[in-house]
Amino acid sequence: MNITDIKIRRLLQEGRLRAVVSVTIDNELAIHDIKVIEGPERLFVAMPSRKELSGVFRDIVHPISPAARWQFEQSVLNAYQRELAAHGPEETMHPSLSASLDGQKYWGAQV
Repeated sequence: MNITDIKIRRLLQEGRLRAVVSVTIDNELAIHDIKVIEGPERLFVAMPSRKELSGVFRDIVHPISPAARWQFEQSVLNAYQRELAAHGPEETMHPSLSASLDGQKYWGAQV
């Protein structure tokens, strides 16, 4: 998987939603409405989803392997941090992201 472009569509400061992102893969496939969310321990990436009649949310698109998921999330979170840095010095590295890059596991893949 070759991520060829990441666009931070919207940055937010209120609530848990921090950003809305679009990703292009291999200059041929665009994925929109990816979300950067503030979790209890770290930032994470939520893939586009829809709500079923039962009330359960199901991802519309998602990486299959843990390694692909880790690569995808790290690419999006790194782009998010670059965008934060470009818009002001007050928060260039989110504390939960800096901690997560310090050897912790993400979806089964070792950092």
